Amino acid sequence: MQTRPLGRSTLEVPILSFGAYAIGGGYWGPTQDELAVEAMRAAIDSGMNAIDTAPVYGFGHSERLVGELVRGRRDEVLIFSKCGIRWDGLRGGDGKDILGPGGVKSRVELDSRPESVRYEVEQSLLRMEIECMDLLQVHARDPLVPVAETMGALLDLRAEGKLREIGVSNYTREDLEAARLALGDVPLASDQPQYSLLCRDIEADILPWAQEHEVGLLVYSPIAQGLLTGKVPAERSFSQDEGRAKKLDFQAENRARVNAVIDEIIRPIAAERGATVAQVVLAWTISQPGVTSALVGARTADQVRENAAAAALSLSDDERALIALAFEGVKVDRGQGGFAARARAKLKHLFGR
Repeated sequence: MQTRPLGRSTLEVPILSFGAYAIGGGYWGPTQDELAVEAMRAAIDSGMNAIDTAPVYGFGHSERLVGELVRGRRDEVLIFSKCGIRWDGLRGGDGKDILGPGGVKSRVELDSRPESVRYEVEQSLLRMEIECMDLLQVHARDPLVPVAETMGALLDLRAEGKLREIGVSNYTREDLEAARLALGDVPLASDQPQYSLLCRDIEADILPWAQEHEVGLLVYSPIAQGLLTGKVPAERSFSQDEGRAKKLDFQAENRARVNAVIDEIIRPIAAERGATVAQVVLAWTISQPGVTSALVGARTADQVRENAAAAALSLSDDERALIALAFEGVKVDRGQGGFAARARAKLKHLFGR
């Protein structure tokens, strides 16, 4: 699989990476650990050798499965994890109850204090049974902690050999600039924002800023939790123990709007190319200037292999322009306010990918 440099860091990453959010359980409902590890093995074998996880995914469960995966083959895998969202030691601020494995809820809070960052990194290394992470990202901006303090803690951990590169996620342009300046001579390797045909807010500010400063972009939710696969008809129902059952994007009328454009524009292109709808959508995403890699989740090896095949699909300029234009007219009703604004303002966005 083609790789690209992650900003000015030392990392070369595949254009499609494995997102390990769903395998933690919780938001996505019950999962099977054996299938999850098998899916990650298929990802590595397909060239998707970068695995993106986080401590809060399944309250440590996703990281433990990643640790099981890399046992005996650590040198084949790039491991990206995060810090900054705690469930295992709350400081008593604003938070949110989220579902974990087995449908058990736990409260989570933002916490990017230096001592909390150090604790999270050390616990992640223990869970995955590794000595160093390839990329450590701050999961979300903690408004109670100066960016420079958090970056300082990460620089110390980097100097100790516990992480190779430093990135962030869900940061505004202003916060990205603060992080870049705080790191000094150490490059800010990456930002991880949401980006898809249904959520293109970063094109206005984050994407051009990242290109200007040579910061990599690891975009998440490129197929919008399956909404852009063409496999979610308006009449489909979701189990109440799955987060999509309550997500506004998946209301029947929104699914109908999205599927209408998929049927009119994406399916004919997919049929002509001998590809699936999801592969065309992923190919569009990774072809956008400034995007380094798209993080794609999967719960089975077959899903992984379908996703990985998108890396070899090259759309024409006309096809990319047609797809982009078609989705500009899709109005998904997400309630009051813009999605990007709510995403930055509410913690729940981080668990509704």
